[in-house]
Amino acid sequence: MSIADSDTRSSAPADALIATELMAAKEASRALATLTTARKNAALEAIAAAIEDAVPAIIAANADDLERGQATGLSAGLLDRLRLDEARIRALAAAVRDVVALPDPVGVVVRGSRLPNGLQLSEVRVPFGVVGAIYEARPNVTVDIAALALKSGNAVLLRGGSAAESSNRVLVATIQSAITAAGLPAEAVQTIDAHGRAGATALMRARGFVDVLIPRGSADLIQTVVRESTVPVIETGAGVVHIVLDATADEAIAVDIVHNAKVQRPSVCNAVETVLVHRDAAERLLPPVLERLRESGVIVRGDARARAVDAALPPATDDDFATEHMALELNVAIVDDLDAALEHIRRFSTQHTESIITRDMANAERFLAEVDSAVVMVNASTRFSDGGEFGFGAEVGISTQKLHARGPMGLPELTSTKWIVRGDGQVRG
Repeated sequence: MSIADSDTRSSAPADALIATELMAAKEASRALATLTTARKNAALEAIAAAIEDAVPAIIAANADDLERGQATGLSAGLLDRLRLDEARIRALAAAVRDVVALPDPVGVVVRGSRLPNGLQLSEVRVPFGVVGAIYEARPNVTVDIAALALKSGNAVLLRGGSAAESSNRVLVATIQSAITAAGLPAEAVQTIDAHGRAGATALMRARGFVDVLIPRGSADLIQTVVRESTVPVIETGAGVVHIVLDATADEAIAVDIVHNAKVQRPSVCNAVETVLVHRDAAERLLPPVLERLRESGVIVRGDARARAVDAALPPATDDDFATEHMALELNVAIVDDLDAALEHIRRFSTQHTESIITRDMANAERFLAEVDSAVVMVNASTRFSDGGEFGFGAEVGISTQKLHARGPMGLPELTSTKWIVRGDGQVRG
């Protein structure tokens, strides 16, 4: 069967570019779908060990990517996401072992019943089949998605982008060597980076061969995939993330949480971008919050009301409030009440993660109920909006859409379901 023959909805010219990879991935997915949990876990253990053994080679390849990124003017935030040192590489291996420890979702019965005519119905989790991923300057995603795909019985096609091409080449080769030694087909994990942007386009149009596509990266990348793909897409979103400091917010908690949410790792999607301060707490909370941020080199911009409290603040524009900075930059605004904070969030949020710092439980519950984001928090740093922190092991991404999956995505989110019907001769009258 040819690529073009497989599905009349496919774009044959585009599919032909990666025909070998598509056919191999489809074949590998059939083998993976029937693997026992023990065999999948053995392959994952082999991957973790191989990554640890390959630390020097990965660091050398990553150095090439970093040097090229600096030469081409890659932003500080993307360079941070791109960087792999020994600690980060060993953390990737540890994340793979975390996936080993997680329950296998394949075969889990979601629901079931016995009909009056005696038919036994069961809805069970099954792999998607072939998962595609398009991402940029994030070599950690190569390992995370490969591990989660294998544990959930899926083959995966990776387009990691030119910024991390050297790192991803070594990582994929390491993974393929490990899974081959464990008796799995090497084609279960493939990269199409060698095909460049045309390969990404082909992946987006490989309907009938790729079952679901997951983009991770800038808002432009994500929207391009959503707009141009004929393959079903799970949309992961940029993070214009908010923290609300309510009138009753504890000062020490507010200072610590805002600082952690911005400074602990500013280049990631769950880092806070805007802090909204209740007017009744502005004189009390804004000075210590700003002092702590400035000590860490954060550039803070404020609306007119915030600048009335601290004249040193540069002005914040609507464009600032709508921007995912991915850097040590932050916006602050003073709001009259919770209603005004909710309105600001509705206007500027990307529906990723929002948090409120408060001792007023009525306001907390209202915030949880009314904020329409994938993750909503009370008295906690937005940095916890993460699959690893949620106990999912590695993470596919954080979905900001509402169909199939929402929020941090782990193993169950890489499965679909099918209905199994068992009978003993029943016919429909």
